[in-house]
Amino acid sequence: MTSHDPTCIFCKIAAGGIPAQRLYEDDDVLAFHDIRPAAPLHFLLIPKQHVASLAEANEAHQPLLGKLLALAPSLVRKQGFDDGFRTVINTGPNGGQEVDHLHLHVMAGPRPWKNG
Repeated sequence: MTSHDPTCIFCKIAAGGIPAQRLYEDDDVLAFHDIRPAAPLHFLLIPKQHVASLAEANEAHQPLLGKLLALAPSLVRKQGFDDGFRTVINTGPNGGQEVDHLHLHVMAGPRPWKNG
C-alpha cells in the first residue's frame, strides 16, 4: 500500500493537480461532484491515501472507512437533500470499479436507479 500513486487520477485530484468541484476536504478525505452524475446529487468520497479498492482495505483502514460513511449523511444534507440517499462502492473490474482508487458514490434526489 502506498500513500500516493502518481498515475492515479483520484490521487492527482486529491493533490490539486486536476481540478474538481469540491464539496468537502480535510486531511484524510475529499468529496467532489462526479463528472458523470447518475442522480441530481452525485458526489464521490475518497480517501486521500491511495487504497486501490475495498478489496485491499484491511483493519488499519477501519477508521478511514468509518469516516467516509459517517460523512455522507451530513454532506447530503448540506447539499439540500433530506429524504434519503444511496451509497455505492464498486470493487474490482467485475464490480464496476472504473478508477483503481477506493471511492464511495453518494447519490440523492429522484431515483434514476429505481428502474434498473
